[in-house]
Amino acid sequence: MRVEPGWIDYNGHLNMAYYNVLFDRAIEEAWIALGMGSDYTAERNLTTFAAQAHLSYRREVGLIDAVRVTAQLIDYDEKRLHIYSEMRHAQEGWLAAISETLHLHVDLATRKVAPFPADIQAALAAMKAAHGRLPRPAELGATIGLRRPQSSAQRGRALN
Repeated sequence: MRVEPGWIDYNGHLNMAYYNVLFDRAIEEAWIALGMGSDYTAERNLTTFAAQAHLSYRREVGLIDAVRVTAQLIDYDEKRLHIYSEMRHAQEGWLAAISETLHLHVDLATRKVAPFPADIQAALAAMKAAHGRLPRPAELGATIGLRRPQSSAQRGRALN
């Protein structure tokens, strides 16, 4: 995917909001592969809503950079999906950002979380089996917070 000129902020790099746009476009491709694209929503009145997202920025992306985003199905149940995605420079391969998201399957008639239909559950099972052969991402479940060096007293307590 290409970065659009209007997405570059006053710092001269991709604005943080547009990383999410690129990740979302990649997730949509995964949904299409699973049979849950826009046709699914139009025909069945079912869709997914993002419930939680954690994004880690690793390297600046600029206007001249093309990126490639991969999505890995980490887990799912009857109503939820856990996805891990990486954004890399399309030619050079360096890691630009990581996104971890939780999605809910929603019935648009009730606006409530609903179980996946059997055909979608079968597609999810096939994708999970394929993605289960991939290495578990080291960054999975990363927390946010300040890292502070421990004092010698704190290190001593940790050993006891």
